[in-house]
Amino acid sequence: MPDKINLKDLTLSELEFFLSRLGAKKYRARQVAEWIFQKGADSFREMTDLSLDLRERLAAVAWISHPKILARRTSKRGDTIKYLFGLDDGQVVESVFMKHNYGHSACISTQVGCRMGCRLCASGLEGLVRNLSSGEMYDQVLGIQKDTGKRVGHLVLMGAGEPLDNYDATLALIKQITAPYGLKIGLRHITISTCGLVPRIRKLAAERLPLTLAVSLHAPNDPLRDTLVPVNKKYPIAELMSACRDYARETGRRITFEYALIEGVNDRNEHASELGRLLSGMLSHVNLIPANPVIERGIAPPSRERVECFKRLVEKHGIAATVRRELGADIDAACGQLRRRVYPEGCGVFPGRLHDEPGKPL
Repeated sequence: MPDKINLKDLTLSELEFFLSRLGAKKYRARQVAEWIFQKGADSFREMTDLSLDLRERLAAVAWISHPKILARRTSKRGDTIKYLFGLDDGQVVESVFMKHNYGHSACISTQVGCRMGCRLCASGLEGLVRNLSSGEMYDQVLGIQKDTGKRVGHLVLMGAGEPLDNYDATLALIKQITAPYGLKIGLRHITISTCGLVPRIRKLAAERLPLTLAVSLHAPNDPLRDTLVPVNKKYPIAELMSACRDYARETGRRITFEYALIEGVNDRNEHASELGRLLSGMLSHVNLIPANPVIERGIAPPSRERVECFKRLVEKHGIAATVRRELGADIDAACGQLRRRVYPEGCGVFPGRLHDEPGKPL
C-alpha cells in the first residue's frame, strides 16, 4: 500500500499530527494507539470507540500492518516456538517465543539479513536485504502473543540483524512497546544485542535507558575475534571494552558478554583465562553458549565437559558465568537457520502460507 501510511510506524505525537490533518481531536490519537499497539487491532473496523466517519477517513489514507505467520515450529519440550513471519513486501523474518520460570520472552529480528558477517551466525550468509521498521518489529511480538495467548514480558533484540545498525527504528520500537498505550514491557526487561558497533553503544549509553546490553564477544583477543566478528577490525576489543565500561557507568546496568564456544577455535584453557583477565573488574556477566552448528561455516560445539571446564576457568577470575540453557535446538531456533531451511536458495520472497506440526520438519 505505497500511497497509505502504516500507523504502526508512527509515534504518538506523529499520530496526533496525522489525525489532526483529518480533523480529529488530539485525544483520538491515544485511542488509536491503544487499539494498534496494545489490543493488536488489524483493521479500523475494530475501533468501535471511534466514529464510523473517522474510521472511514482513516481507512482511506492509512493502514495497519499485521503479522503473517508462514511457519511455526514447536520444540519437543514445548518451551520454545520458532516463527517465520511474512512481511508485506514478500520478505521473511524469524522470531522465537521462549518459556522461562520467570515468564515468557520473545526474541525478534531487527533486519532482513545482516551485513556484519559474523562467522557464527546464519542470518548474514546472504548479507543485508533491508532494515525493518519499528512497526515490523512490533508485529513480531504481537503475532507471538496472539498465537500463543501468552503475555510477552521480556523482549530480546537478538534475532536476525544488528539492532544498533538500525538504531532509530530500534529506539522507536522500545519507546512504543514500553509506553502506557503499548504492551508496557519494562525497560529493564529488554535486552539489545550488538556485535560491537562502538559509536552506537556510546550513543545508546547517552540515552540513559536501563536496557540490558548483550555484546557478542566470542573471543578474548583481536586476532581471533577478527576472524569471528569482522567488525572487530574497525572497532577492536580495547575500544569495545572502553565503550562497555562507559555504558555500565551511565546506565548502572551489568553488561552481558555472549561467548559462543566453537570446538577447537575459541574453547581452549588459555582463551578462558584470557577472557577472565579481559573482563576483570567490569560490571559484567559471561553467557557461555555451545555454538549452534552452522554447516556452511564449519562450526560445531565442544563437549559438555569442555564447556564446564571453560566456565570454571573464567570464574576463577571473579567473573560471573553461566552456560545458556539449550532452547530450540531441534527446531532451528538459532538466527537464520529456519529461514534458510525453508528457503534454501536464499530467496526471501514467500510463495504462500506454510504449515507445520510441533517438533516435525517442514
